[in-house]
Amino acid sequence: MITNILIILATFVIGVVLFIPKVANNNFWRATITPLASIIGSGFLILGPILNQAYGGFAPFVMGGLCVVAYLFGAAIRANIRHHTGPQNSRAIIALETSSSWVLAFAYVISVAYYLNLFGAFGVRLTPFNGEVNARLLTSGIFVLILAVGWTKGFSALERMEQVSVGLKLSIIAGLLVGLAIFTGTQAVEEKLLFNPAVENGWAALTLAFGLIVTIQGFETSRYLGDEYDAKTRIGSMRFAQIISSVIYVTYIALISYVFEAGEFGLSETAIIDMMGVVAPVLPALLVVAALSAQFSAAIADTEGSGGLVSELTRGRVKVKFAYAILVAAGLALTWTMDIFVIITYASRAFALYYALQAVIAAIFAWRADKSAAKAGAYGLLAVLGFAIAVFGTPVEG
Repeated sequence: MITNILIILATFVIGVVLFIPKVANNNFWRATITPLASIIGSGFLILGPILNQAYGGFAPFVMGGLCVVAYLFGAAIRANIRHHTGPQNSRAIIALETSSSWVLAFAYVISVAYYLNLFGAFGVRLTPFNGEVNARLLTSGIFVLILAVGWTKGFSALERMEQVSVGLKLSIIAGLLVGLAIFTGTQAVEEKLLFNPAVENGWAALTLAFGLIVTIQGFETSRYLGDEYDAKTRIGSMRFAQIISSVIYVTYIALISYVFEAGEFGLSETAIIDMMGVVAPVLPALLVVAALSAQFSAAIADTEGSGGLVSELTRGRVKVKFAYAILVAAGLALTWTMDIFVIITYASRAFALYYALQAVIAAIFAWRADKSAAKAGAYGLLAVLGFAIAVFGTPVEG
């Protein structure tokens, strides 16, 4: 009972703080919220069970490694923001920018399927209709809803949900961390902490981590906020969002890794609900609320982003609403033909390819503009890593 009260109190307090006008309207914080909301999204719901089962007691270190890799890719994108790619650039830069934009548009298509499949799974999880087919039916219904709204009216009305869903999600995560801290502390006092052995080792462990990159992507959104914020604000807010999200992620995985037996709750996209039900009875319902609001708003944002990119890249030959239709058709195909963990891997590969191309661009800028062979070499190695992730990432076996 006390744990439930403290969780609800933490959720309420953080929620109130985030909605205070001086906080909500602060320019730097608003610039931070967009990438932060994308980074701490779906990954938070699925990473705990996946890492706990695959890597055991080493899970926090794997999480730390994922965050470091994401930060390095973020550094490449921040360098590109600083150099401000535009018409003055060489043909090679422009070609790479165009290619990376196409890859990002494609990555958005897969990520929307990822978000909405999680939406479907969490949407039916605590109901009498829980099951794979019903989850996919719910996902399909949301796809159709998004297409109908985007085709007829646009997403302006739905976009207003973003600030509310971000505040709600972050406040619930705060409550979850409080609950986990209390539970882990109690287990430590009672000398019940565990150190599970890693199931995945060597190359298999590395390629599995490659397939999870999408769970910590989202920082790249800062690059495309140039109409709202200057370069300095976008660079600083992206870095701040990555630092905050890394601290939250590593803390979360550290708290979850030593109190549950590996495989104790099976491995599914909603396994976190069963795990958190042990921590505190109030958490499953809170997590479902956070999942539904977060996945829906993220899907709207990426649908709009993908449609806008396709229209821009085709110079208007493909209208935005037709791009939405293509996205929805692809999403429905992925929903009914692939497991959620396979979709996650494909999304990871697509985003890794985008990050690799951005690292190549950063390397060219470092060589030509900064006259730094060291920086160019570092970004070049980062590009190689991105291409490796795109090629070798493997799915979780649920």
